[in-house]
Amino acid sequence: MPEQIHNFQGQSFHKLKQACLRRGGLFKDPLFPATAQSLFYKREPPPGLTWKRPREICKDPRLFVDGISTRDLHQGSLGNCWMVAAISCLASQPSLWKKVIPEHVEQEWNPKHPDLYAGIFHFRFWRLGRWMDVVVDDRLPVNGDGVLLFCRSATPREFWSALLEKAYAKLNGCYEALEGGNTTEALIDFTGGVSEPLSLDREALSLHSDQRRVFFQTLTKAHERKALITCSIRPAEGETVESVLDCGLVRGHAYGITAVRKVRLAEKLLQAGGMTRLFMVRMRNPWGTTDWTGAWSQGSQQWQQMSRAEREKMGLNVRDIGEFWMDFKDFCRYFTDVVVCRLVERNLLWPSSHWKEVRHYGEWAPAPASLGSPPPTTVLHNNHTLSLGRNNVKPGGTKQRGNRKEARLGESQQRGGRRCEQNKAVKKATKED
Repeated sequence: MPEQIHNFQGQSFHKLKQACLRRGGLFKDPLFPATAQSLFYKREPPPGLTWKRPREICKDPRLFVDGISTRDLHQGSLGNCWMVAAISCLASQPSLWKKVIPEHVEQEWNPKHPDLYAGIFHFRFWRLGRWMDVVVDDRLPVNGDGVLLFCRSATPREFWSALLEKAYAKLNGCYEALEGGNTTEALIDFTGGVSEPLSLDREALSLHSDQRRVFFQTLTKAHERKALITCSIRPAEGETVESVLDCGLVRGHAYGITAVRKVRLAEKLLQAGGMTRLFMVRMRNPWGTTDWTGAWSQGSQQWQQMSRAEREKMGLNVRDIGEFWMDFKDFCRYFTDVVVCRLVERNLLWPSSHWKEVRHYGEWAPAPASLGSPPPTTVLHNNHTLSLGRNNVKPGGTKQRGNRKEARLGESQQRGGRRCEQNKAVKKATKED
């Protein structure tokens, strides 16, 4: 049975599109207008900013050009690498992005029938335990030079990433609400999966090869089971977000892990007493740049000593702009946080090695207040657990999320007698051995 889809803010994509086609006009979204309120809630728009439809930006716009890939994602002037990293993981798996971009063939521009274009698109996100269908018009913010201000593709006439970002901004209140978010949240929103944040003990992993091997095996199994994996370097106290380390990596920046591989070294690369096998991870920077300058970077001695054919034989191929390989020991030396999003399939025929889901519903509501007591706090009426295995049950918590714009503004008036986000879905996911 197909999963039920809910219309965000009551907007039906098909009804709105048909209404536009009947009157012969392009859609203008009244709930996310082409104004400053859709862009920012604190700062002023940059000088020269305007909104343009794709046909005003280029002559022959397309939703996709030569399919969809991580090459289509370049972070713009917004600090939302957490979101772009999550989308880049999504782009590598058709079964996932086709859920987020439904009816992608029907939504594509048709140059033979321009009369069928209504300037309206829709995307789907997992929010509060259900898939929400978010409608947007095709007006996008551009700078004074006519270049897209935010997320864009390497191909100027491809617009799926910019339109997807706009829909996600609408879901969260405005574009600025996407500044400095959490990759864990984004992976859940784009997949409906269960995200597991891991905080790494860099000292222990660097010193103890057995711990490093166990962690590598954990990532390998997760990758084999189609989990989405991202990582970042948490800035220490006094360090600046997005400051660059000597090795080229960026603090507070989200990277995607696109491959986990054990490789056998060629004889000419073996050193006296060295390892014949290496644990390797392939990373991707959402900025589309290869920052890493250490061992196995594209300018390193290890990389240059091998021909392209030799690297491909070892499985050390680089598919997209911004990808690079790292020795896993170096990875454990620098990175502090990893997020593994395990996909939950709702099909009864899904292999038993994957995760399955049971849902428990609850709600956030004000605690009862008595005379002379302090203002009411919010409690969750639900008991739930997150089970990571048959014999490993731990108490789980959920992070209450609503409109990120409102959360950033700190609207304290909402906490009084109003209920917050009813029917919060809490998952209990179990992996069957």
